[in-house]
Amino acid sequence: MIRKYQPEIILSNALGDRHPDHGRAGDLVNDSIFLSGLVKIDTQLHGIPQLPWRPRLSLQYIQDMYIKPDIIVDITPFIDQKIASIKAFKTQFYNPDHHDAETYISSPEFFESVLARAREFGKSIGTTFAEGFTSRKLLGVDDLFDLR
Repeated sequence: MIRKYQPEIILSNALGDRHPDHGRAGDLVNDSIFLSGLVKIDTQLHGIPQLPWRPRLSLQYIQDMYIKPDIIVDITPFIDQKIASIKAFKTQFYNPDHHDAETYISSPEFFESVLARAREFGKSIGTTFAEGFTSRKLLGVDDLFDLR
């Protein structure tokens, strides 16, 4: 699918987190990115050979555990959309309509911690809300004025 869609940027799970599957998923994505760029790996889609492709950038979310970010992005205009997308996983996160046994992520306080993290990252770059990401490689810019 990386070769099919040829994304410029891929965002994946944290490389290590409270839930062991998050780190495993991040490693799988990283391995897939590497392998999709190799000429000697032959893949086909609907019988048509695919060309190698590797995105310019791969970043990992900072999920539950605090990890110092390598880059912070202003998400202030999208914070409601972020919370709504988390709430879409109704069986995992807080849902007042279901009264199952409360877990670490199904408590109302969990969303408070998500917002607090976004506020903390936002404060560090002079915005209201921000998202932090890590990178397996050094990041660079063409112009220092593009940085805050």
